[in-house]
Amino acid sequence: MTATAEPSEKLDLRDPELYLSGIPHELFTTLRRESPVFWNPEPDDPNHEGFWGLTRYDDIVAVSKNPKVFSSDAEWGGHRIFDESERALTPRENEEPSQIKSMISMDPPEHTQYRATILPGLMSKRVLGMEEGIRRRARTILDSFEQVLDEEGEADFVEKVAVELPIQMLAELFQVPDERQADLFRWSNAIVAEDDPDMRASDEYMAQCWEEMSLYALELYQQRMAEPGDDLISMMVHARIDGEPMTMQRYLAAFGLLIVAGNETTRNSISGGLLALAEHPSQRQLLVEQPDLIAGAVSEIVRWVTPVIHMRRTATVDTEIRGQKIKRGDKVVLWYCSGNRDEDAFERAFEFDVAREGPMQLGFGFGQHFCLGARLAELQLRVVFEELLPRFPRLEPVGEIKRLRSNFIAGIKEMRVQRG
Repeated sequence: MTATAEPSEKLDLRDPELYLSGIPHELFTTLRRESPVFWNPEPDDPNHEGFWGLTRYDDIVAVSKNPKVFSSDAEWGGHRIFDESERALTPRENEEPSQIKSMISMDPPEHTQYRATILPGLMSKRVLGMEEGIRRRARTILDSFEQVLDEEGEADFVEKVAVELPIQMLAELFQVPDERQADLFRWSNAIVAEDDPDMRASDEYMAQCWEEMSLYALELYQQRMAEPGDDLISMMVHARIDGEPMTMQRYLAAFGLLIVAGNETTRNSISGGLLALAEHPSQRQLLVEQPDLIAGAVSEIVRWVTPVIHMRRTATVDTEIRGQKIKRGDKVVLWYCSGNRDEDAFERAFEFDVAREGPMQLGFGFGQHFCLGARLAELQLRVVFEELLPRFPRLEPVGEIKRLRSNFIAGIKEMRVQRG
């Protein structure tokens, strides 16, 4: 296989160091212009020569809508650049990918069946009914945050605000005690942040986290089996797939997926959104003066931040994208961060515009794998900024912003702020 343009020969987009200062947008702009379907070699991978990277919005959407040709299934490698069979979530041996995969690593119709097990808990009507509770939580969180600001002059916005609301809502959806929130947060970080030593110190630490999480998930399984409720755990425990209960391996994989999906996107959109507003004070002032715009601004915040940087598919047949031949078994990586800055899809793509109207942003994925919790994430984002901006209209970052070392999650680990 050969590269389609010169830039791809000099890049390795797997390198987590590329993202330590934020998404390298100049690099992706060059790729969109010169090599929209580019070949990224993987000389250190004995099982793969490399992968194809898609950087254009339309190509990402088209592939996302065609699971028959571009698979997410674990048996084809799954949804990450690395194969799930080679670097599985669980450290247990002698388990096939098909046994432990979660719904994000399934294709229809199997994906649709598993998705339906928790869909009732995240339907729009039910989510809207959570607004009062979310607002109450947000106000309490901001009260505590304000106290720290008053006492110390500055505070870590990530720790005091961005982390708190999503993890509290996840605990509510699971119906688990507040004291387990820290565990859910720690396990989530260990699962997705394999390249960040602050989040996953070692493979042994990951194995420990998985074991702790599995034991707790099993405890919840047994509780909900005996006394079901209307929480997401009960829905999974009592679900039937083709008339059969969800296997324990699938249940554990789904549990792990939910603790990641339930807080990573929202948390990083909150922190990244605050940073975007600080960097664009005129847009922030517009929201302060016209709070009705906040609901629409949420989509622009997610587009701008793109908390999930990429997803992967695998070609199930020989095919073509923009005239480039893609072979059966080739990995195809969808760079959401690039699609969300595609100048052909978004007018003034590099302007942060809280009143933007345009195509659907890719921050929650597209097609069959569109994020199940997107409506809940949007509601949390709307409420937190509706409550935050009147109280803190000019929060400004101070000092170094510490980002997650990851090619997968655009995360901020620490961002200290003060009143401007």
